[in-house]
This record gives sequence, structure tokens and C-alpha cells, in this order.
Amino acid sequence: MSSHQGTHLQLARRNKIALLNDNFRATFLGGKTVMTAGVNALPIDVKAAAFLKVKTFADFTDGNDPYGEHDFGSFVIGNERFFWKIDYYDHDLTCGSEDPGDPDKTARVLTIILASEY
Repeated sequence: MSSHQGTHLQLARRNKIALLNDNFRATFLGGKTVMTAGVNALPIDVKAAAFLKVKTFADFTDGNDPYGEHDFGSFVIGNERFFWKIDYYDHDLTCGSEDPGDPDKTARVLTIILASEY
């Protein structure tokens, strides 16, 4: 395989992972969504706003998305900074996925966390 073909395959794989992540994040279907204790302790309207921000997040940059997989973001609501992160596991959630680009081999877990808890 030429280096050009290898680069093309890497780009195609990254784009597929980003598409799967975007779909999961926008719908919360196809994985599990969890929040930390700090997020859970917030008033319901703030939690709802945080979940909506995650679902509609589109501010991907080289700084927050260096691999182009759309698996991390941060935003501010009021005086609180939030992070969200998608991790890839096997379907038993016992170890990492062998192929995050294959939904048959991957369970996505999206975590919403307060930056102060990080």
C-alpha cells in the first residue's frame, strides 16, 4: 500500500468515527450518556441546557479536536465550564473497543463533566 493510500484510509476512518460520534452526540442513540456527580447536582434547567449544548456542539478546532474524531468539547453556561468526552468500549464495557469505526464492535459512552471536577 502506498503512503497516499494509507493516508486516504486513515482519513476515511477518522471521518467515519467523527460521523458516528456526531450522530450519537446529536441523538444520544447508539451509546450511553452519563454525567458526573457535580453535573447531576446542578439545577434541572442548567443540566438541560448542558445536554442541549452537547447535542448541538459544533465548535471543533485543531486545539480541541486534533484527531478530527469529534470526541471532545467544552462550553460555558453561566459561570460553569463544562467538558464532554466520548470514549470507546467493547459492548460489555470491560475494555476499550478494538475498532471505534465499527458500531458492531463499539459501545460509545459520552460523559458530561464540570471542568472543576476534572
